[in-house]
Amino acid sequence: MTKIKEIIVVEGKSDTNRLKDCFGDDVIDTLETTGSALSDETIKQIKIAQQKRGVIIFTDPDFNGNRLRTIIQKAVPDAKQAFLPRSKAVPKHSDGSLGIEHAKDADIKAALAAVYTHTDEEFTSYDHADMVNLGLIGEPDSHQRRLAVGSELKIGYTNAKQFLNRLNMFQIAPTDLLTAVKNFDKGSTHDTK
Repeated sequence: MTKIKEIIVVEGKSDTNRLKDCFGDDVIDTLETTGSALSDETIKQIKIAQQKRGVIIFTDPDFNGNRLRTIIQKAVPDAKQAFLPRSKAVPKHSDGSLGIEHAKDADIKAALAAVYTHTDEEFTSYDHADMVNLGLIGEPDSHQRRLAVGSELKIGYTNAKQFLNRLNMFQIAPTDLLTAVKNFDKGSTHDTK
Protein backbone atom coordinates (compact mmCIF):
# COMPACT_ATOMS: atom_id res chain seq x y z
CA MET A 1 0.00 0.00 0.00
CA THR A 2 1.22 3.51 -0.84
CA LYS A 3 2.19 5.78 2.03
CA ILE A 4 -0.45 8.37 2.91
CA LYS A 5 1.13 11.76 2.18
CA GLU A 6 -0.62 13.74 4.92
CA ILE A 7 0.00 13.37 8.63
CA ILE A 8 -3.20 12.32 10.39
CA VAL A 9 -4.04 14.27 13.54
CA VAL A 10 -5.66 11.98 16.13
CA GLU A 11 -6.44 12.29 19.82
CA GLY A 12 -4.24 9.63 21.36
CA LYS A 13 -2.06 6.54 21.24
CA SER A 14 -4.99 4.12 20.92
CA ASP A 15 -6.09 5.94 17.73
CA THR A 16 -2.55 5.80 16.35
CA ASN A 17 -2.32 2.07 17.13
CA ARG A 18 -5.70 1.42 15.49
CA LEU A 19 -4.71 3.29 12.30
CA LYS A 20 -1.37 1.47 12.12
CA ASP A 21 -3.19 -1.86 12.58
CA CYS A 22 -5.53 -0.87 9.76
CA PHE A 23 -2.95 0.49 7.29
CA GLY A 24 0.46 -0.70 8.49
CA ASP A 25 3.30 1.06 10.31
CA ASP A 26 5.02 2.30 7.18
CA VAL A 27 1.88 3.61 5.44
CA ILE A 28 0.62 6.14 7.96
CA ASP A 29 2.04 8.81 10.25
CA THR A 30 0.04 10.40 13.04
CA LEU A 31 0.34 13.37 15.31
CA GLU A 32 -1.44 12.96 18.64
CA THR A 33 -3.18 15.76 20.50
CA THR A 34 -2.89 13.65 23.67
CA GLY A 35 -6.47 14.12 24.76
CA SER A 36 -8.73 17.11 25.14
CA ALA A 37 -6.04 19.52 26.35
CA LEU A 38 -4.41 20.97 23.23
CA SER A 39 -1.12 22.70 24.02
CA ASP A 40 0.41 25.58 22.08
CA GLU A 41 3.32 23.27 21.26
CA THR A 42 0.97 20.72 19.66
CA ILE A 43 -0.75 23.45 17.62
CA LYS A 44 2.70 24.56 16.45
CA GLN A 45 3.55 20.97 15.43
CA ILE A 46 0.29 20.67 13.49
CA LYS A 47 1.02 23.94 11.64
CA ILE A 48 4.50 22.70 10.72
CA ALA A 49 3.08 19.35 9.59
CA GLN A 50 0.55 21.19 7.42
CA GLN A 51 3.33 23.21 5.77
CA LYS A 52 5.55 20.16 5.17
CA ARG A 53 3.13 17.37 4.20
CA GLY A 54 -0.42 18.48 4.93
CA VAL A 55 -2.62 17.17 7.71
CA ILE A 56 -5.93 15.37 7.99
CA ILE A 57 -7.91 16.02 11.16
CA PHE A 58 -9.44 12.70 12.26
CA THR A 59 -10.80 13.05 15.79
CA ASP A 60 -13.37 10.97 17.64
CA PRO A 61 -17.05 11.70 16.84
CA ASP A 62 -17.85 12.90 20.36
CA PHE A 63 -17.94 16.23 22.22
CA ASN A 64 -14.18 16.35 22.92
CA GLY A 65 -13.31 15.25 19.40
CA ASN A 66 -15.50 17.97 17.89
CA ARG A 67 -14.04 20.55 20.28
CA LEU A 68 -10.48 19.59 19.30
CA ARG A 69 -11.42 19.61 15.60
CA THR A 70 -12.78 23.16 15.96
CA ILE A 71 -9.63 24.40 17.72
CA ILE A 72 -7.34 22.79 15.13
CA GLN A 73 -9.49 24.03 12.26
CA LYS A 74 -9.22 27.62 13.52
CA ALA A 75 -5.44 27.31 13.82
CA VAL A 76 -4.98 25.46 10.50
CA PRO A 77 -7.99 26.41 8.33
CA ASP A 78 -6.70 24.66 5.22
CA ALA A 79 -6.30 21.27 6.95
CA LYS A 80 -8.16 18.37 5.39
CA GLN A 81 -10.81 16.65 7.48
CA ALA A 82 -12.11 13.10 7.78
CA PHE A 83 -15.20 12.11 9.73
CA LEU A 84 -16.15 8.78 11.25
CA PRO A 85 -19.90 8.43 11.89
CA ARG A 86 -20.83 8.04 15.57
CA SER A 87 -22.50 4.70 14.81
CA LYS A 88 -19.16 3.33 13.53
CA ALA A 89 -17.20 4.36 16.64
CA VAL A 90 -19.20 2.54 19.31
CA PRO A 91 -17.16 0.39 21.72
CA LYS A 92 -17.85 -3.33 21.99
CA HIS A 93 -18.42 -2.99 25.72
CA SER A 94 -20.76 -0.45 27.27
CA ASP A 95 -18.08 0.96 29.58
CA GLY A 96 -16.05 2.58 26.80
CA SER A 97 -16.49 5.89 25.00
CA LEU A 98 -16.93 6.59 21.30
CA GLY A 99 -13.68 6.46 19.43
CA ILE A 100 -11.77 5.72 16.26
CA GLU A 101 -10.06 2.87 18.08
CA HIS A 102 -13.38 0.94 18.05
CA ALA A 103 -14.05 1.25 14.31
CA LYS A 104 -13.73 -1.52 11.76
CA ASP A 105 -10.99 -1.32 9.12
CA ALA A 106 -13.52 -0.72 6.32
CA ASP A 107 -15.12 2.19 8.20
CA ILE A 108 -11.77 3.85 8.91
CA LYS A 109 -10.69 3.46 5.28
CA ALA A 110 -14.04 4.84 4.06
CA ALA A 111 -13.70 7.89 6.34
CA LEU A 112 -10.18 8.63 5.10
CA ALA A 113 -11.20 8.04 1.48
CA ALA A 114 -13.88 10.74 1.85
CA VAL A 115 -11.56 13.51 3.08
CA TYR A 116 -12.80 17.08 2.74
CA THR A 117 -10.47 19.84 1.62
CA HIS A 118 -10.96 23.57 1.99
CA THR A 119 -11.50 25.30 -1.33
CA ASP A 120 -11.79 28.91 -2.45
CA GLU A 121 -14.20 28.16 -5.29
CA GLU A 122 -17.31 30.30 -5.51
CA PHE A 123 -20.14 28.78 -3.52
CA THR A 124 -23.62 29.97 -2.58
CA SER A 125 -23.78 29.31 1.13
CA TYR A 126 -26.62 27.89 3.15
CA ASP A 127 -28.33 29.94 5.84
CA HIS A 128 -30.59 29.43 8.84
CA ALA A 129 -33.71 29.41 6.65
CA ASP A 130 -32.30 26.50 4.61
CA MET A 131 -31.76 24.54 7.81
CA VAL A 132 -35.36 25.19 8.89
CA ASN A 133 -36.77 24.33 5.45
CA LEU A 134 -34.92 21.00 5.41
CA GLY A 135 -36.01 20.15 8.96
CA LEU A 136 -32.44 20.25 10.23
CA ILE A 137 -33.53 22.78 12.89
CA GLY A 138 -36.78 23.26 14.74
CA GLU A 139 -38.42 19.86 14.25
CA PRO A 140 -38.81 17.07 16.82
CA ASP A 141 -36.55 14.84 14.70
CA SER A 142 -33.96 17.52 13.77
CA HIS A 143 -31.31 15.89 15.95
CA GLN A 144 -31.80 12.49 14.26
CA ARG A 145 -32.02 14.15 10.85
CA ARG A 146 -28.65 15.94 11.31
CA LEU A 147 -27.14 12.71 12.59
CA ALA A 148 -28.28 10.72 9.52
CA VAL A 149 -27.58 13.47 6.97
CA GLY A 150 -24.15 14.22 8.47
CA SER A 151 -23.28 10.54 8.35
CA GLU A 152 -24.36 10.17 4.72
CA LEU A 153 -22.50 13.31 3.66
CA LYS A 154 -19.48 12.23 5.74
CA ILE A 155 -19.29 15.55 7.59
CA GLY A 156 -20.08 14.13 11.02
CA TYR A 157 -22.71 15.11 13.56
CA THR A 158 -22.76 18.42 15.44
CA ASN A 159 -25.25 20.86 16.86
CA ALA A 160 -27.30 22.92 14.41
CA LYS A 161 -24.95 25.92 14.29
CA GLN A 162 -21.86 23.83 13.60
CA PHE A 163 -23.76 21.66 11.12
CA LEU A 164 -24.59 24.79 9.10
CA ASN A 165 -20.92 25.81 9.30
CA ARG A 166 -19.82 22.40 7.99
CA LEU A 167 -22.31 22.47 5.11
CA ASN A 168 -20.80 25.78 4.03
CA MET A 169 -17.17 25.01 4.85
CA PHE A 170 -17.21 21.79 2.83
CA GLN A 171 -19.37 23.36 0.14
CA ILE A 172 -21.87 20.52 0.12
CA ALA A 173 -23.74 20.58 -3.18
CA PRO A 174 -27.49 21.27 -2.81
CA THR A 175 -28.30 18.08 -4.74
CA ASP A 176 -26.20 16.01 -2.32
CA LEU A 177 -27.83 17.65 0.70
CA LEU A 178 -31.35 17.16 -0.69
CA THR A 179 -30.61 13.53 -1.51
CA ALA A 180 -29.36 12.89 2.04
CA VAL A 181 -32.46 14.55 3.53
CA LYS A 182 -34.76 12.54 1.22
CA ASN A 183 -32.95 9.33 2.16
CA PHE A 184 -33.58 10.11 5.82
CA ASP A 185 -37.25 10.80 5.07
CA LYS A 186 -37.59 7.49 3.21
CA GLY A 187 -36.10 5.55 6.09
CA SER A 188 -37.90 7.37 8.91
CA THR A 189 -41.16 6.37 10.51
CA HIS A 190 -42.90 9.71 10.22
CA ASP A 191 -46.66 9.73 10.47
CA THR A 192 -47.75 11.26 7.16
CA LYS A 193 -51.24 12.26 8.36
